[in-house]
Formats: sequence, C-alpha cells, structure tokens
Amino acid sequence: MADLEETLLVEDRPVNEEDVRPDDRVDDERHDEENRLKPEYVSAVEDALDAGDTAAVYELVEPLHPADIADLLELFGSDDRALLAAAITDLMSSEVVAELNDHVRELMMEALAPADVATIAEELETDDAVQLLEDLDEDDQKAIIAELEPETQAAVESALSYPEETAGRLMNRHVMAVPEHLTVGDLIDYLRTDGDLEHDFFEVFVIDASHHPVGTCSLNWILTSPRSIKLTDVMKRDQTLIPVSMDQEEVALMFQKYALISAAVVDDSGRLVGQMTVDDIVHIISEEAGEDALLLSGAGDGDINEPIKEAYSSRVRWLVANLGTAVVASLIIAFFGAAIEELVALAVLMPIVASIGGNAGTQTMAVAVRAIATNQLTRANTWRIVWRELRVALLNGVTIAVLIGIAAGALYSPMMGLVIAAAMVLNIAVAGLAGVLVPVMFERLDQDPAVASSVFVTMITDSMGFLAFLGLAVVSGLAPLG
Repeated sequence: MADLEETLLVEDRPVNEEDVRPDDRVDDERHDEENRLKPEYVSAVEDALDAGDTAAVYELVEPLHPADIADLLELFGSDDRALLAAAITDLMSSEVVAELNDHVRELMMEALAPADVATIAEELETDDAVQLLEDLDEDDQKAIIAELEPETQAAVESALSYPEETAGRLMNRHVMAVPEHLTVGDLIDYLRTDGDLEHDFFEVFVIDASHHPVGTCSLNWILTSPRSIKLTDVMKRDQTLIPVSMDQEEVALMFQKYALISAAVVDDSGRLVGQMTVDDIVHIISEEAGEDALLLSGAGDGDINEPIKEAYSSRVRWLVANLGTAVVASLIIAFFGAAIEELVALAVLMPIVASIGGNAGTQTMAVAVRAIATNQLTRANTWRIVWRELRVALLNGVTIAVLIGIAAGALYSPMMGLVIAAAMVLNIAVAGLAGVLVPVMFERLDQDPAVASSVFVTMITDSMGFLAFLGLAVVSGLAPLG
C-alpha cells in the first residue's frame, strides 16, 4: 500500500507534517488563544470602515472563516454592520448567514431585497433556510418564498406549516432512503450513480412500499457486507422514530438517551418525511440550556443583540412580578413593626434569614428544573425526590443554624441565638420543599417550570423567613407583638 504522504494531496501538494497541525485560526494575528477575534483586529476593521477604505476592509476580512465573519458582524453596531456587509458583499455567503445570531440575521434579511434573500436560502439546507425565514414578518416571508425555486419553495412552506421548535420545523428533508428489496450491491451502485451525495448522511433508511421506515443501514455495514446480501438481512430493524410534532427538547433527550447520530422523522401516518442529525441536536441542546438559565432569571432572550424595546418588555414584567412578591414580604415586616422597634437586633438579623433561605431555594429549584428538563424528575419519582431534597435542606439548615446561632448568641443573647437558629432551619426546609414543588406544579400545569418558578420560590422564602424569625421572636418573649 502506498504511503499516506504519497497518496493524499492538499492543494496539489503531498501531505507532510507541516500540514498536520492545530487549527491555524487559533492565536494568529486575528485570533487569541481562545479562538476569539482580537480587539486590535476588530479595531483595525472598524478604522478602515470609518475611513471609507472598503478595499482595506475586504483585505482584512477575506481570510476569515464564515463563522468568524458572522462573529465580526455581531461585534458591530447596526449602522456599522450594514456598512461592513456592503464592503464584503461577495463574502456574505450562505455559511455566514447561517452562523449569524437570530436578531442580527433578522435585521440583515429585512434590509435585503427578497430576491437576494432567496438566493441565500437556495444555498442552505432546508432547516437552515427555514431558520432564516421563520422570524421575518409574514409579508416578507411570502415575498421571499415566491422567489424560491419550486422544489425549495415546497420544502420551506411545508416546514413553516409545523409549529416552532418541533421536529417538523427543524428536520432536514434531504434523506437517503431506498426500498427494502435491494441488495447491498444494488445500494452501492445506486449511491455511485443516482444517489444525491451533495448532502451529508450517516446512515441509509430502508423503506417499504408505503414509504414507512423499516430499518437503517450504517455506512460501515454497507461497505463491509458482501454485495449479494439483501438489505433486510443486514439492516438494523430497531430504530428510533421521531414524530413531526415532537418538541425539540424531547428530540434532544432521545438523541442523548439512545446515543443517536441520526434518526428518521415520520408524519402522522408513519411515512418517512425527513431526518434529524446530531449536528442539529448540538444547537438545540445549547439553545435550550441557555434559554432555561435566562428564563430562571427573567431576562427574556438574554441576547445582547436583542432590540432594546423587546429586552425592556421581556424583563420589566418579571420585575413587576417581583415587586408584587416583595410587597407580601413587606406586609409581614409591617405586621411585626412594634417588635422591630423594640428590639433593633431583629432588623439587623432578619435579612440574613431571608437571604440564606432564598439562596437555598434557588439551589434546589435549579436542580429540580434541570431534572424535569432531562426527564430525571417525573411523576414516577416525584415524592422520592421531594423527600430527598427535604433531607438535604434539613442538613443544610442545621449546619447554617448552628453557625448563625452561636454568632447571634454571642453578640446579643442565648435566646436570640436559639430563635434565629430555629428560624433558619425552618426557612431552609421550606425553601427545599418550594424549590421542588413549585417547578413540579408548573410542569403539571403544562407550563415551562423555568419561566416563573424563581418569582414564587423567592416570595415563599422571603415571606417565610421574615414570618418565622419575627414570629418566633414574639412567641419567645424577646419582643412584643404590638
């Protein structure tokens, strides 16, 4: 067998050791050690743009990978972004557009003529083309779709007919599917002569006469099996089928659970209509993880490219909700106003009880929301998990209670130490329960547990912290009620 260096060519040159090296983009004149565009490089592009030197801008940007061009566009403000795009028009490939942030891509697509957007969409995979169009206004969508080739137009319209974030919307419609009566040799010949090999695929789907998937053949099986063997003898019959209506988060969980590389997507009648591949799932997992974290904080999309009006609208409603829950806590404090006036130590110590309780509730809530999202917390084990988190909360509560009790006892009085210790145990225990039960309640009501759990858990822990501490102080005789 010829040596690898003698048989493989790169740019018509024999492969040598200098060609086999880490990514050149890392820590070069444009990238730092973490593969981010260097500030001085971005400044150089900006200076050339401000000077109106489009030739210099083009020369600086031309060597970049499409993903880096997308990053560069996102680093500029909207006005400079338009100027940059105009200066590097022929570098604005479909690969660049596919890598752009959703908000940036939407603004740029709205600024282009429908025919130009259609040209970009034609170069993309169907799922990427749909992502390009789905956030645009309906009128803009129709104008762009009208400019597409009939085949692409039908595929895009079909995808847009499914709800957002479902397999039908996200699937790739380019599927390598063959009838079950073929042999391995027939399949190899088909792939060499008639197969559409422009699109990546990891396995071949075998279908029956009704276009229902009956099995899959991995490429390594095809290449290592004798030509005379029937596909039905080598195909894997046990396959995971994804309904078109399945939510993207559930699809990602199935890929994770069953270690899938690709999976067939079927319509309501069980017919093969597309496939999901692992590269799609990577994007979904990243998107869902970030989305849940942002929802817990009430930060909306949490995107620095999000329009100010949308960012304001998504965040202010949660701040208003927090204002309402804070009023509940303040009413409890007002009820014990006389006790606080009589004993200033209560005012000094009560924020500690509420704060620690809130942090404990947030910890448990984060664990519960993630467990629900990954199907680790279901109806089958809810009460076991509740009991587990209560025990963890009690252990945490006792530990913190001993520490704060000793400190408060030394600073004020032994009774004050006992009161705050008891309040701390009680509040952290309640926080543990609330951190699990509130997300579970939202999940049972078919609501996203990440959306509003934090507001209610914070209200419960703050209110219970003040009530427990001030109430125990009154009951113990440390301070009067009125």
